[in-house]
Amino acid sequence: MALSFQISHRDASSSARVARVTTPHGSFDTPAFMPVGTRGSVKGIPPWLVRQIGAQIILGNTYHLMLRPGSDLVARMGGLHKLSCWPHPMLTDSGGFQAFSLSDSLRLTDDAVMFQSIVDGSTINFTPERAMQVQNELGADIIMALDDCPPSIDPSTTSHARARMDEWQQRLDAGENTGRKPDWAKKGYDHNKRLDEANERTIRWLERCKPSHARPSDQALFGIVQGGTDLVRRTHSASQVTNIDLPGYAIGGVAVGEGTEEIRSVVEHTAPLLPESKPRYLMGVGYERDIVAAVR
Repeated sequence: MALSFQISHRDASSSARVARVTTPHGSFDTPAFMPVGTRGSVKGIPPWLVRQIGAQIILGNTYHLMLRPGSDLVARMGGLHKLSCWPHPMLTDSGGFQAFSLSDSLRLTDDAVMFQSIVDGSTINFTPERAMQVQNELGADIIMALDDCPPSIDPSTTSHARARMDEWQQRLDAGENTGRKPDWAKKGYDHNKRLDEANERTIRWLERCKPSHARPSDQALFGIVQGGTDLVRRTHSASQVTNIDLPGYAIGGVAVGEGTEEIRSVVEHTAPLLPESKPRYLMGVGYERDIVAAVR
């Protein structure tokens, strides 16, 4: 099996639990915090020191590794574990968050995410099948299905978004090449419609990712629940995603603009909707207070 999961302790006063996840490259205990190794290494810290400070699993960034050095080269060099000098468990993300963070310069369709490479400017057509191919070549123990990560809250209502639009307009007035206007800044943007669109696209992409996954015996594929801060939409997404049998599931689309209480509310609502017998991965959360609330 690509992954096994065993719960050893449960907290009597909350939903917290202690467990162990076993992968082809060893085991890690949960709750676990994964340091981010964007291009296969944690910046400024050698692998032996990352291990020494207590990390048991690290995360690699599919988008950046695909662009440089390239997943095909990583595969020829023996895979991401060998390239990173990290013989322990690894996870690679789906690329869905990069689609969110680069939303000003990409085009999103039901078939794919299309964006310009930050390395050479070439156009990249990133489909669910391509996401699986890249992650199969990278060789991480846990890989993520490509998802559509929408803004968690209506971006037009945030001061950060307004500042971005002011900057975009100033650059446009100065004659600079600003790229596409963000969808959320266009006239007629409907945030609820965007959440529904992301939910449906995420499940359709997951349905394409699973049969495209070429290494199910040694790489565990996780699906991702979306829905923003809308708990009804979270319930709908969780029902659809967990209806597809996978080794584990993730809560995505948090820590992308909403506050601490909204993160807590989403996790508190969504975690019980995921299978009790499988690992749960909360994506993108890094502040201590959010981690403690999520574990509970």
